[in-house]
Amino acid sequence: MHSLTKRLGIIALLAALAGCTTAPETGRSQLLLISPSQEAQLGFQSFEKLKRQKRISTDQRAATEVRRVGARIAAVAPVANARWEFVLFEDKTPNAFALPGGKVGVNTGILPITKNEAGLATIIGHEVAHVVARHGAERMSQDLMIQLGGTALSAALGSNAGISGDVVRQAYGIGTAVGVALPYSRAHELEADQLGLLYMARAGYDPREAIAFWQRFKTYGQARGGRPPELLSTHPLDEKRIAALQRHLPRAIAEYERARARAR
Repeated sequence: MHSLTKRLGIIALLAALAGCTTAPETGRSQLLLISPSQEAQLGFQSFEKLKRQKRISTDQRAATEVRRVGARIAAVAPVANARWEFVLFEDKTPNAFALPGGKVGVNTGILPITKNEAGLATIIGHEVAHVVARHGAERMSQDLMIQLGGTALSAALGSNAGISGDVVRQAYGIGTAVGVALPYSRAHELEADQLGLLYMARAGYDPREAIAFWQRFKTYGQARGGRPPELLSTHPLDEKRIAALQRHLPRAIAEYERARARAR
C-alpha cells in the first residue's frame, strides 16, 4: 500500500511539472493537464448539446447585437482551435457562460442589466476571457489532481480504517471543495474580469462602463435578497469585484484610448 501511494505521488508530481504554465496578461501560475485541442473538442460537443436543450432567442435585433459585440472582442483575443460562436438564449436568468473552444452563451435575462452595447461588451469580454485563460482546462486539471489525491488517501487508509477512515475521507472532500475548488473559481472570476476589461477596451468599448454594469448587477442582486457568504460562493462579492476592476481601470483606459486612436 505504501508503494502504491508513493507511485501515485510521483505521478502527481510529474503531471504537475509537465502541466505548469502561466495565464495570459496576469502571469498567474496554472496547472493544465489537458491539451487545447482536447479542451476545445469538449467545448464544441457540450455547446451543441446545450443548443438542443435550451431555447435560442428569436429576438433578431438582440441576437445580432450579441454576435456583433462578440466578434469585435474575439478579434482582439485570439484563441488556438477557436470556433467562435455567440448565441442568445431565451432564459430569464441574468447570466452568461463560456465553453472551451470559443463558445459563448448569453441569456436574455441579463440584457436589462447590460443596458447598452458597452454593458454587453463587459459580459462578453468576461466570458471570452475565460476561454482565453483556459479556465475550463484548469478546473478539469484541478479535478484530476483532487481525484488522484483521494485515491492516494484511500490507498493509505486501507479498507480496515473503519469509521475514522470515513471521517478522514469526508473531511478531504469538504476541504477540497471549500478550500480549493471554490477559491479557484473565485480567482478565475476576478481574472476574467481583469482580462475582459482589457479585451473590451481593445475592441473599442469604454471600460468605465464595466464599473457601471457591475454596480447595476449589485443593485439587482440586493433587490432579490443578496448572496450566500463568499466562503461558500463560486463568485466574488460584488464589492470586491468592483474594487478590483477600479484598480485595473487605468491600464484599460489607456488601451481604450489607443484603440480609439487607431480607429481615427
